[in-house]
Order: sequence, then C-alpha cells, then structure tokens
Amino acid sequence: MKAERREAIARRILGRSPADQCEVLVEYSNQALTRFTHENVHQNVAQTDVSVSVRAIVDGRTGVARSNDIGDDALNGTLERAIAIAKLAPQDLAQPALPVGGKTAPPDDAYDDATATADAALRARLVGTMFDVAEGSAVWSAGYVSSGTDGITVANSNGAMASFDGTQARANVKMSAADASGFAEGLSARVADLDVASIAATAAEKALDTRAPRGVEPGAWTVILEPAAFAELLAYLSEHFSAQSFDEGSSFFSGRLGESLLGTNVTIRDDYAHPSNPSMPFDYEGQPKARVTLVENGVVRSIVTDSYWAAKLKRENTGHALPAPNADGPQALNLVVEPGTASREELIARTPRGLLVSRFWYIRTVDGKQTIVTGMTRDGTYLIENGKLAGGVRNLRFNQSIVEALRHCEFSSELRRSGGYSYSMVVPTVKIEGFTFTSTTEF
Repeated sequence: MKAERREAIARRILGRSPADQCEVLVEYSNQALTRFTHENVHQNVAQTDVSVSVRAIVDGRTGVARSNDIGDDALNGTLERAIAIAKLAPQDLAQPALPVGGKTAPPDDAYDDATATADAALRARLVGTMFDVAEGSAVWSAGYVSSGTDGITVANSNGAMASFDGTQARANVKMSAADASGFAEGLSARVADLDVASIAATAAEKALDTRAPRGVEPGAWTVILEPAAFAELLAYLSEHFSAQSFDEGSSFFSGRLGESLLGTNVTIRDDYAHPSNPSMPFDYEGQPKARVTLVENGVVRSIVTDSYWAAKLKRENTGHALPAPNADGPQALNLVVEPGTASREELIARTPRGLLVSRFWYIRTVDGKQTIVTGMTRDGTYLIENGKLAGGVRNLRFNQSIVEALRHCEFSSELRRSGGYSYSMVVPTVKIEGFTFTSTTEF
C-alpha cells in the first residue's frame, strides 16, 4: 500500500473525529521468510497486512483502538471505540498537545524495490548457496533468509502528517559439526547486499575451528565480542536512555546526566540515518526524529523524549515516541557505537590469553539499575592464546554489568549491523577486560 493511500485513510478518520485531539497510525507490512534445516527448506511464509490505530484524547483522557479492517464502517467503528475508551480512562492533566510535525526526508537507500518484491524463488536461490557451503564443509545448516517492506503513516489533528517506506533483508545461519557450531548473519535494506556465500562460509569455518572444545575455568576473562554478541548485550542498555527510565530512577545514570560514567573511548549515538541501518526519520507521533549523541567520550550527554516526556521534563522533543499506548516511554531504536582504530585481528593479536565470543544466547536481566545481565555464549567460542585463536572452548555462563564492561573496553575499527527480534544497531567488535563468567557447560 502506497503512502498516498495510507494518508487518505488517515485524513478520512481525522475529518470525522469529534475528539479534542486525534492521532492516526496506518501501518502496511509485507514480510516473507524462508527457513531451513539440514539443507532442506521446511518453511516458507509470507504475510501482508494493513493496520490502523486511532488515539483519541478527550478532556485529558486517552483511548486507543486498533483494527486491520480498513473498510469505511470499520474505520468509523475504530474511531468510535477509541473515543469510548477515552471517556472511561483516568484523566491525565499532564497530557500535552500532540506534535505539529515538521518536514522530514527518508535517509538514503532506505527503500529498495527489488527487496520489496523479492519472491520465494529468489530466497530459495540464496538459501541454496548456503546449502552448497554446508555440504562442501561437511557440516549441516539451519537458519533463514527474510525479505520485506514496511510502510508507515502518522497523522494527527494538529497538522502532523508523515510517511515512510523502508525495506529489510536478512540472512541468519548456524552451521553445526558433531560437537561444535558456528553463527553468522547479514542485514541490509537491500537483498542484493546479502553475501550469503561469505556469511555461510564464516559460520562453517567457526563450526570446524571449534570442534573438540576444551573446558576452561570460569572467572574474570579478557573477552573479544564480535558484533552479534556485543549488539545483544548492548540491547539491554538502550532502554536506560529513555526519559521515562531516567525520570523514574531505573536508568543507570538517573540523577547523573552529564557525568563521566563509561570509558573515555565510548561514544554512543542514536542515528536513524546511518547508512548501514537507515530507518524512518520521524517517530510514532509524527515528530521529526533527532540524531542524538547519548554518550560522548564516556560522558552521558542526553536522553530521548516524546511529546509527553518532553513536556513533563521541560526538554526538547527528540522524536522517539513508540506507538500508543506503551509502558516503556520513548526509546532509542537505532544505536551506533563509534569505532576504534584497531582491526579485529589486531585486538586478537594483542591478547595474551582470552576468549573470542561469536554470539550470546538467552540474555536476561539480573539487576536493571546496575545493568547486570546473565546469559550464555553460543555458536563459536574460541580460546585466545599468545595473540592467536587456539581452538574452541565449551560454552560458559556470564553475570556482567554492561556499564562496568564499557569502562574497560577497546573497539575495533570495523562497524557491522546486527539485529534480533527487538533491536537493530551498528556496532564494532569490542575487547573487554575482566568480563565475569560464573559457570561452564559440557557442550
């Protein structure tokens, strides 16, 4: 569904709304995925959907209703439900006026027509290339290739009207030998950018290199986290930059904005326009999104806001609202970590003894305020001895403060995009001193 059609739906609802304020969010999604295991495709799915969310504000009371029926009667009913819910909701005298919006432009290369129209045959060819690598390496593969497009329009009764269309493609593969496995991934706005042969070869190499893993003792280790591992760890830090977390005291820097709390080499930004991860240039309220420096040379510089928290804290609206209603407040969704000067290979070469971690698995929060999380290594964990990779080690469980890790770290010069179910960011490989492992496994 093109932006013009989405905008027409939004205008039709706004034109009929008797609410004091009204916001309409129209989302279009066309997503497809080809999943495989043991060099056989076992799932090929595709889904196209359009949803309409209406937020009505009546006398400081807010109601939200949602539907994926865009018929005229259904749209009227969605508006009526939102107003009815608002009338039953508690009054919030702090509710500000909705943003008036502003001019925005999509970042370069956010949309690719070939990716938007990619079919099952194209994904099957990409998957087949990975099968060839698995068979040639005498390992077996499991993973997926996905492609799709999303379109979003946000409009409100105060004049905001913003639309964005973007595409996404991803290859994710795990290669398994008898007693070891390796992981690799690729993410891009363009399916043509997925070098699946290289991705598969990296995963297969890890599976072969880490066979017959040895056990090592838990404790404080020097670790080198590749982008997939670092990104999954950093995803648990992103919520701390929310104005809501900061104000409610759950952020690690609540009451300490402007202080040096991380290593002096740590700079973290939220950047929707980074060329490796182009995203929509406005938030879910239609507010233009600012590119925000969150941490600069170890100093926590800023938080992200939406209209509600900007008004409450008397700060600028940075354009980081999530869809209403939500319990999380504004969020930084496009983190970028400034790279260092050494290559990944140089970080390894300068490590007398340590561990190289390909990815983490099943990270969970232990102490949110202290940013302590626990999780496991998985799919390619190496021992480093005398600056060289020295074979695989059995997986370990860790308990680690993310903030403490970022006080004793060094970044590589290469940036990579990595992502999971709830995040997408651009990060380097990172070397961390004193990373705490608490127990070992038998695999």
